[in-house]
Amino acid sequence: MTSQFSRMQFVQSPIIPVVAELINAHPGTISLGQGVVYYNPPSATFEAISNFASSDNHKYKAVVGIEPLQEVIAAKLQAENQILITDKNYIVVTAGSNMGFMNAILAITSPGDEIILQTPYYFNHEMAIMMASCEPILVDTDEQYQLRPEAIKQAITEKTKAVVTISPNNPTGAVYSEKALREVNEICRQHQIYHINDEAYEYFTYNNIKHFSPGSIKNSNPHTISLFSLSKAYGFASWRIGYMVIPEHLRFPIQKVQDTILICPPVISQYAAIGALKAGLNYCQPKIKEIAKVRQFLLEQLSQLDSFCTIPSAEGAFYVLLKIDTHLPAMTLVEKLIQDFKVAVIPGTTFGMSKGCYLRVAYGALNQETAAVGIQRLVKGLKHLIAGN
Repeated sequence: MTSQFSRMQFVQSPIIPVVAELINAHPGTISLGQGVVYYNPPSATFEAISNFASSDNHKYKAVVGIEPLQEVIAAKLQAENQILITDKNYIVVTAGSNMGFMNAILAITSPGDEIILQTPYYFNHEMAIMMASCEPILVDTDEQYQLRPEAIKQAITEKTKAVVTISPNNPTGAVYSEKALREVNEICRQHQIYHINDEAYEYFTYNNIKHFSPGSIKNSNPHTISLFSLSKAYGFASWRIGYMVIPEHLRFPIQKVQDTILICPPVISQYAAIGALKAGLNYCQPKIKEIAKVRQFLLEQLSQLDSFCTIPSAEGAFYVLLKIDTHLPAMTLVEKLIQDFKVAVIPGTTFGMSKGCYLRVAYGALNQETAAVGIQRLVKGLKHLIAGN
C-alpha cells in the first residue's frame, strides 16, 4: 500500500522510550530521566481490591467512574482544593491525567483550532493537540519559568479554545502563584475560552510554597477544566487512574470521547484508588519529605556548575530544567552523559526548548543513596563535557 501522509507524521516521537533504549545499551546507567516516584502505593490500595473481588465487577461500569470513587474524590476536592462539586461541575475518572487532557481537547475543539501552551511545555500535551489536528500556540514563560499573563492574552485569536497551565510544573519545577493563575483564569473568562490546569504534582511543593487550584475561584466552573492524577503522589503510575473536574456542559461530549476510547476506567484500579485516596496525605507527606532532601542535595551539587549552567529555583514537582551554556545540541549531551558517565537526563528539545541547550533532571524516582550517585555523575559529566575539567 502506498504510504500516505497522516496527522501522526507531524507528532513528535515520545522521548522517554528513546532514552530508555540508550540506558539499556549501557548497563549500570542511573536514570534521572523519567518522572515517577521511588515509592509504592500504600497498603490500603491492595486492601481495597478485596471489595472489587467480592462484587460483580467483571462487567463494564459507569463511563465516568464508579460511585464510591466519585464520592471519595469529591470529598478530597472540597477538603484539599476548595473545589465544591455542585450541579455546575462534574467529576470524570480517567485512565490517568493524560487521558483527561485528551478528553478535554477532543471535546472542546474542531480541527484547526488553537490551544495556548506555555513554553517549556509538557510534551504529551503538545502531542495530543497535534493528534486532534489543532495547533499549539506557544507562549514563552519568563527566566524563572513563570507565567506571563499579558503575553498569553496577546496570543489569543478567534481560533483559540483554551489556555493550558501546569502547576507545579513539568518540566521546570516552577509553581505558579495564585495571583498569576487567577489572572489567567480571568483572561479565559473574558475571552470565553477554557482554562485547562494540570495539577498532577499538587502535593509536591517545597519551602512553604502553596499549591493553588483555579477551579476554586468563584464562578469559574463554566470555563475551568482541572486535571488530577494518582500516578505521582501515590506511586500509582501503572494503575492508570486520574480524574478531571469539568463544566457540566462538557459532561456528555467528554462521555462520548471516553466511552469510545476506554468504555470505563479499569474497575480494579478504581477500587485500588479508593484505598490510596483514603490513605491520603498522611501517606504521601513523609515520602515527599524524602524527595525534598534529594532536591536539596541536587541544588547544592548543581551550584558547582553556575559558571555555565543556569539553575532555576524549582519550588515544585520533582524536576529542574537546566540551561547549559554550550554549542552542543541537547540530545548530543544526553548521549554523551549516558555513554561516558552512566547517567541519563532528558533533552529540553522535547519540551519545546529549541533555542539553546536545556536538560530536564528528574529526581523523584530513586532512593536517596542512588539519587546521590546519579547526581554526582551528572555534575562530573557536565564539568568534563562543558568546562573540560
